[in-house]
Amino acid sequence: MTRSSTPQQTRPPEEPEHAQRPGSDQRTPRRRSRAHWPAVVPFFAFMAVCFGIPAGTMAYNAFTVIDAETGTSEYSLHNVTTSLSGAYATGLAGSVKLSLLSAVLATVLGAVIAQAVINSGKSKLRKAIVSASGVFANFSGAPLAFAFIATLGTTGTVTRILELQRTGFSLYTFTGLVLAYLYFMVPLMVVTILPALDGLRAQWREAAASCGATRAQFWRHVGLPVLMPSLLGGAVLMFGTAFASHATAAVMTGSSVPLITIQIANALSGNVLVGQENLALAMSLNMVVIALIVIAVQIPLQRRSNRWLG
Repeated sequence: MTRSSTPQQTRPPEEPEHAQRPGSDQRTPRRRSRAHWPAVVPFFAFMAVCFGIPAGTMAYNAFTVIDAETGTSEYSLHNVTTSLSGAYATGLAGSVKLSLLSAVLATVLGAVIAQAVINSGKSKLRKAIVSASGVFANFSGAPLAFAFIATLGTTGTVTRILELQRTGFSLYTFTGLVLAYLYFMVPLMVVTILPALDGLRAQWREAAASCGATRAQFWRHVGLPVLMPSLLGGAVLMFGTAFASHATAAVMTGSSVPLITIQIANALSGNVLVGQENLALAMSLNMVVIALIVIAVQIPLQRRSNRWLG
């Protein structure tokens, strides 16, 4: 006798969770993304009013030349070409030189100070350094200039005590501006680079030591390559900070040191020539272009730094 085999019932395959059934809405993710747009509308409106309109007006007037006799205006490259030649080119080069030198010195000094704070291992010292750096980083402009004049000026306290005049030192020169800029840029660099230095893992040091590497070899082959994006990003930030500073240089040196910010202020106020407002806007446009380049360089460096140390 043979047993009658009962036919086995086959279960239909389960439908994947990600599969969409007929009639289901396939544009749900897109609708969700659109739902977030109203939340950022005020931000873009603020950017358009506070930055877009002034930037557009500046660019429009920078390429506009007004005839002094007839009062008519026409589009021309005269303001832009003038802003990149002669004394104005010297002022732009002076600002770039001052910013580069200050940025390099502030980056090196700030990184060394921040690393010394971390190596100390004292939380109270770190809190004191961070708090002081936050205060000093925001102490700039005319108050800083007056403080330096009272301290290192011709009749300043430190100048008379150390008799700095015999050495030929003068605060009202390019070197004096560098010292004044470092006063607030070094603390700013300390605050900027501390999180990156904290990101260096102790396991990396232990692994390097177990392989027989010295401290110098660790910094050369591991520490500096990892920190390089953060250091370069901090240097770019320092450059932008120094490049945009105006009040400190205006109070300390006036027009004795050619800087583009002082030339823009003189052109707008008519201290040199009357009716040079559009030329001042052309020089401002040059600064905006350099600032955009600085931002374009800093963003990728910041992303690469966060990838390693985040």
